[in-house]
Amino acid sequence: MTSEDIDINLIQKTELFSSLTHDEINFVVSRCGTLKLSKGSLLFSPDEEAKHFYILKQGAVRVYKSRSDGGKNEMAHFAPGDTIGDFDFARGAEYDAFAEAAEDSVLIEFPGYGHTIDSLRKEQPHAACSILLHAIALTTKRIKTTNKLILENMSWVQELHRRAYEDAGTGLWKQTLMDDEIIKALNKPSALIMLKPDHFKILVDSRGHAVGDEAMVKIALILKNMTRKTGHGWALRFKSNETGLIISGCGSKQAHGIAEELAKEIASMEPVPAEGENSEFKFSATISWTIWPEDEDNWEKIFQGNYAFLLDNWKAGGGKTVRYRKQGNNGK
Repeated sequence: MTSEDIDINLIQKTELFSSLTHDEINFVVSRCGTLKLSKGSLLFSPDEEAKHFYILKQGAVRVYKSRSDGGKNEMAHFAPGDTIGDFDFARGAEYDAFAEAAEDSVLIEFPGYGHTIDSLRKEQPHAACSILLHAIALTTKRIKTTNKLILENMSWVQELHRRAYEDAGTGLWKQTLMDDEIIKALNKPSALIMLKPDHFKILVDSRGHAVGDEAMVKIALILKNMTRKTGHGWALRFKSNETGLIISGCGSKQAHGIAEELAKEIASMEPVPAEGENSEFKFSATISWTIWPEDEDNWEKIFQGNYAFLLDNWKAGGGKTVRYRKQGNNGK
């Protein structure tokens, strides 16, 4: 391979080389290589160290990530003249995706086969340092651009965040918010209050899912109003019709009072009128509350324990407000 095989115009247009002198460009050209990839061949894979980057001369390359179902999520598609992997090379990072030739392709590789940025630094310290300085500038520029885009679209980012964690049916937060964020923000002590409406299947089976959905919206409103009343906390939907509250900085006395108030609020919901052979449906709920770390110092265990305790009391007939404690020391 000779320098005539490398398109010097493509080299000069590359961001990492755009400010190099004529002699430095000639040095870079002499240390580039040419790669020929047949359709379907991989240019790089995840976790490979980015020791080179590439300029596409002919053909097409796509970058994708694998899905758990065996499919592929395409992230980018490169055409002749495009640079591939320069940002990873500049950061000295590892690739986090696959790059595959979408058709038979020819690429310029820098540094070429048998060369590294360290070996180039020994040959031409000034040129290598110029490239490394531009690599730092490129990294900084792209980080600033990304941050600027995030700031300019903060409301859009916040909306995406909200939608990812919000239950569409009730407007309550999903359990994933608890797993991903809430537990990191809790102050000791914190209350976990879980609620399950009694005999809800009877309501849905006799009046339909629409009536059940309407009831869940009303329960959600009670929970949201409670967080407004306390001034803090999160109202969540945990499972199918299991909902509740997480309140940071909440001790046992306050939590017990909130649980009792929730029970009264549910019981005061307007009954579903009698219809045909169906009698009037009155609302009630089983409520289980607990205090972290007083009742159990492991959050995962206190969550699972409180949930199981809730179900046990619900199956036993419901209509109770009970406290979950570690090692079976439970009661009202």
